[in-house]
Amino acid sequence: MKRYFDDVLLGSIELFCFAAELGSFTAAAAAASVTPAAVSRSIARLEERLGVRLFVRTTRQIRLTDGGRIYFEQCRQALSQLTDAERQVTGSQAKPAGMLRVSAPTPFAHYRLLPLLGEFRRKYPEVTLDIHVSNRNIDFADEGYDLAIRGRAPADSSLIARKLEDAELVLVASPVYLKRHGRPRKLEDLAKHECIQFELPSTGRRIPWLFMQDGVETDVPTNGGLCCSEDVLGIVTLARAGAGLVQTYRYIVEQDLERGDLVELLPQHGGTSRPFILLYPHARHLSLRVRTFVDFLVAHLPRRQAKP
Repeated sequence: MKRYFDDVLLGSIELFCFAAELGSFTAAAAAASVTPAAVSRSIARLEERLGVRLFVRTTRQIRLTDGGRIYFEQCRQALSQLTDAERQVTGSQAKPAGMLRVSAPTPFAHYRLLPLLGEFRRKYPEVTLDIHVSNRNIDFADEGYDLAIRGRAPADSSLIARKLEDAELVLVASPVYLKRHGRPRKLEDLAKHECIQFELPSTGRRIPWLFMQDGVETDVPTNGGLCCSEDVLGIVTLARAGAGLVQTYRYIVEQDLERGDLVELLPQHGGTSRPFILLYPHARHLSLRVRTFVDFLVAHLPRRQAKP
């Protein structure tokens, strides 16, 4: 077997990954207990070997080039597999450790994921979590994420998809709004009301409202002069303020409903839901921290709402 990497080069790759993760040569130097000059020399050696610029440098910051992002993702996975292999051989594989990057949409992050992470860290203190809260679809290869939670499974066959939950939808409005405008009694009444809209960041389209009608799940067209994009929690804030009707996930408004701050409408047409799906890349040797996090999440989410 031909040798491609010497100790100096492997050390340079580790320093490169530190710099990419921390966004700074100085921070990478502190993390690795070396000087910033040593980090700079190591990066220069890598760039000379590859014939590619890995970072764009300014006086204030560094950022990965397109080639640097590709190289970082591959190097990060390779180093992670080496670390896991060492733990397995030495018998310490039962202890997950290292950085775990997770992307989750706003409602699921705030009401499902983030409340669980304190317990996860107490149980696995050597796993460092970097949580990206956004409704934007991330690119695993380019952005270096380990896991993502999304509202639909992509066509990308390189990703494993596991359903976490079918989140029930509910139609609500505030008592203030209903006092002014009356309560809808049937689906046709929605045309007379201010129906607060949410625009999907990925498509620019407004999310259709789903109702059960004669035992069939049906899209019902709605209209309104208020629309939010990016942050779906915005539409709930508007509803709480008496701005109109909104269809949202029951788990977001269940406390509002209990307190009477919001009122459930058209329950006879309820029972619809949307899924939340966990995505992660196929890998022959999935890291222990990823496996542990997946198992933890599945065990702690409300299974009663999940459908096959």
